[in-house]
Amino acid sequence: MSVRQAARAALSLTDPAAKVQAVFALSAQLREGTLSIDPAASPEQITQAAPGAIPGRPALPQLVHPREVAQRSTHTLEGRAALVHAVVHIEFNAINLALDAVWRFAGMPEQFYRDWLRVAQEEAEHFTMLHEHLLHMGWEYGDFVAHDGLWAMCEKTAGDIVARMALVPRTLEARGLDATPLIQKRLRAMAAEDAQTTATLLDTILRDEIGHVAIGNHWYRWLCERDGLDAVPHYGLLVERYAAPRLKPPFNEAARKQAGFTQAELDYLLGMGV
Repeated sequence: MSVRQAARAALSLTDPAAKVQAVFALSAQLREGTLSIDPAASPEQITQAAPGAIPGRPALPQLVHPREVAQRSTHTLEGRAALVHAVVHIEFNAINLALDAVWRFAGMPEQFYRDWLRVAQEEAEHFTMLHEHLLHMGWEYGDFVAHDGLWAMCEKTAGDIVARMALVPRTLEARGLDATPLIQKRLRAMAAEDAQTTATLLDTILRDEIGHVAIGNHWYRWLCERDGLDAVPHYGLLVERYAAPRLKPPFNEAARKQAGFTQAELDYLLGMGV
């Protein structure tokens, strides 16, 4: 089995713990050189070799429209648990998104597959540490409803690798760079031990997510250069074409610059660009 076939098989697993372990095993096998990447294999060939519905996910949480996900006060333990659950769900989806990038897109440089497998491993680590924290708080993954916005964009961009790189890592996932410090500020103002722990765990996630968004930025620009596209205006075209969310300030400009956003791109987001 190749790395891309194994990624497809891991993507179809429904049990979160089994998916996490499959990602860890796949990463180890790639490091040890016991699996080939096989960039030339078509998605159809990989699908036949590793069948199964995607993404594989457990029966719970129940998935609802984003407007149906209740806003809960973080001044209660249940509200803070709901917040942690939401991030756990994001991390589970992020594992799937990274695995999907590995198996779905043929003909990319080997580093593309290594990069996204690294992202899958780090997202699996995030899922694990946050879920352990949620269990310590008295809840588990599936106890609250969730929405499917991240995966919905993954499906929309399944046939367009340029759009995938533009609209998943550097749009939807990059929103976390803006939102996380604001969440941490609220949590750190609370005396509750679980709130302090959550804020500390988010430090690790923010650090790693800067790297993940940087990977998205790198490959988006690489693809634009390959295809003779102007990256900044083409991003706007993709936002329109795929009805992606329009991002609104305030932006964490320092984190976005660390993740590779140029000033022209930040100006575009602020409505001052091309």
